[in-house]
Amino acid sequence: MIKIKFIIALLITLFATQAMFSQGCEEPGEGDGINIFGYIQPQFEYNFYGKDGIFNKNADKSGFYFQRARLGVLGNIPYDFSYYFVMEFSPERGMGINDAFVTYNRFGPYLKVSMGLFKTPFGLEQMTGCHKLTSIYRSHVVDELAGPIRDMGIMLSGGTGEKKIFGLKAKNIFGYQFAIVNGEGRNTKDIDNRRSYIGRFTFHPFDFISIGTSYRYSNFKPLAEGTEKDDYGTRLGYELMLKYKGFKLSGEMISGSDVGTIKSGGGCSGLPVTYEEGSVDKSGYYFMASYKTPWNIEPVIKYESYDPNLDPKEGKEDAFSTMTFGVNYFFNEWTRLQVNYLYNAEEKEKRNDRLVIQVQAVIK
Repeated sequence: MIKIKFIIALLITLFATQAMFSQGCEEPGEGDGINIFGYIQPQFEYNFYGKDGIFNKNADKSGFYFQRARLGVLGNIPYDFSYYFVMEFSPERGMGINDAFVTYNRFGPYLKVSMGLFKTPFGLEQMTGCHKLTSIYRSHVVDELAGPIRDMGIMLSGGTGEKKIFGLKAKNIFGYQFAIVNGEGRNTKDIDNRRSYIGRFTFHPFDFISIGTSYRYSNFKPLAEGTEKDDYGTRLGYELMLKYKGFKLSGEMISGSDVGTIKSGGGCSGLPVTYEEGSVDKSGYYFMASYKTPWNIEPVIKYESYDPNLDPKEGKEDAFSTMTFGVNYFFNEWTRLQVNYLYNAEEKEKRNDRLVIQVQAVIK
């Protein structure tokens, strides 16, 4: 029954549908040989905690660190294969393999087959390269519901390429990605034979607009001992991108449901840990607007909202929203400066705004 629902949901999302068809941040390009790619993102962050400071300390927090520091190689292999391998060197994100996959391209652009560690194909912002994000951080709803952002598995992807359809001339008018992954996240070996299934479909009729939808189904080992029936989770997302000259407007809406055994108690509550059958529904959205001026200055405004529990009986104390005010300055196509101020608002207001300054240098 669950498999039937999954297939039906994929068909529905297909008919509900700028797409990025590469699992990595860059394409290998033409010809054989090795291409070096990477980027560093040194960052300064000031947290306005005030009297609500973390660890009960009545002080703001600030410091310098690397948001990301990545270096890798990518290229083509005769015949019909390409590779993508990137290492993460930032201690904050955990040093190790970030991406590593091999792609068979014989039937491209209509069908490509990739295997290894790659981004899971859910949504617009998650599939945008980290060095191409308009705001410094991805939206909270994307972090919470679209991921894990990377996983081990196999992916089928493709699009219509340069082919005209219904008189439309845009590249990749229709696109798709479908992946079967472990569901454990980056560099984590699967131990329970359960899988996650993710599909994304996009429609890009004109150069200035693209819309898309994504769906994810995941099995989990049940939390309660002695329970034979698996827990599972579903995610459904919709995306929109509008571009006109220097103006860009994007947005996503994601909903999710976790079904099975729900854990309560434990931790700081002091209550005993208990499990009971149930489900938790979650949802959120964001929309962002930016305009790149002729002077390489790009003002940015972003609003996002996320509610981790839609049950009205649980109240709205966990729901929150964030408004980001930012400006980007591009020194050239490889180097930029980003400044973001994040205003956070919760049902019970507290001081937790942030000022973030990041410099990025791309290595190519």
